[in-house]
Amino acid sequence: MRDVAVIGVGCTTFGEKWDTSFRDLFVEAGALALEDAGVSGEQIGAMYVGNMSAGRFIEQEHIGALIADYAGLASTHIPSTRVEAACASGGLSFRQAFISVASGLEDIVVAAGVEKMTDVASGASVDALAGAADREWEGFVGATFPGLYAMIAHEYMSRYPLTREQLAQVAVKNHYNGARNPIAQFQQEISLETVLKSTLVADPLRLFDCSPITDGAAAVVLAPLEVARKFTDTPVRVLASAQASDTIALHDRRDISTLDATVAAGKRAFAMAGITPKEIDLVEVHDCFTIAEICAIEDLGFCRKGEAGRLTEEGVTALDGDLPVNTSGGLKACGHPVGATGIKQVCEVVMQLRGQAGKRQVDGARIGMTHNVGGTGATVAVHILGV
Repeated sequence: MRDVAVIGVGCTTFGEKWDTSFRDLFVEAGALALEDAGVSGEQIGAMYVGNMSAGRFIEQEHIGALIADYAGLASTHIPSTRVEAACASGGLSFRQAFISVASGLEDIVVAAGVEKMTDVASGASVDALAGAADREWEGFVGATFPGLYAMIAHEYMSRYPLTREQLAQVAVKNHYNGARNPIAQFQQEISLETVLKSTLVADPLRLFDCSPITDGAAAVVLAPLEVARKFTDTPVRVLASAQASDTIALHDRRDISTLDATVAAGKRAFAMAGITPKEIDLVEVHDCFTIAEICAIEDLGFCRKGEAGRLTEEGVTALDGDLPVNTSGGLKACGHPVGATGIKQVCEVVMQLRGQAGKRQVDGARIGMTHNVGGTGATVAVHILGV
């Protein structure tokens, strides 16, 4: 298996992009990534595109071909494949691109993600997202994603010492980081009081505990390490790529306050990279809700169960803490265009490892991790990158 590196990254701004089409989004992100890599479209051997639900959001299927066409690559007849794994679609598109390069099948491959979520009413978007859960056993009885993660939060808080204030501190921290990220949907800091007094969505989760509906796209270019050195003096290596699955419905889980697929994918990634959690300098985790970040920090092995709330409160996960978490602002503040999120996480880590993250730069960052979750944890993709 060949060593693989990221040689280019590109990301649109995230938000409610009313004047930007689905096609415009992925063309912009792809062009930025190719420009950053210094490669032309003719050099691309394949594309993998993460997208959860274009059929529901914009009534368009056949996304792989659409993107190849409007990216100007139809004439080269490259294989362009849509990858779907709910909110983990982007993370899995990156993994498929990694496998393609590592195996020797292709040399230069684009991994991308895109979602245009605001062209439908909020009720329609909530219903589309419910398709990431078990439609028959959860969706049909009225369980929304805020409701499902509220169940996780209740179970967690009944077993472990997590206060409502510590949960809110996750949102406060991520908005602080998002305020320093020029692509973020929400670029303003918030207070603890703002979170605690926001509208109740599904007890104990309030509005500011929840990630938003977002439009956006992101893309990265991967190449074998020996090829990557022709394009850049400081390629960012992909040290590990791991994926794990679990039951799609919460009621079949061993323990809903632990995402076992995160535990499994994390262990596989650390084993593949040959490192331990202590060697990670920063991590982008899937904070679709504040409780999800709490669970992720623990399930990835950065601390024991029940400790993440205290560590967040003490500033350990802040930009200047021992383990910066969600330096981009996370899904919570940067935004969550579901098909693009996993790729945006990779873009953030690459920029951090290059020292290009501006006001949110983690000093001396050498190794970073991404954690992308589909649904309530039925699919998890974890990647480790390093310089």
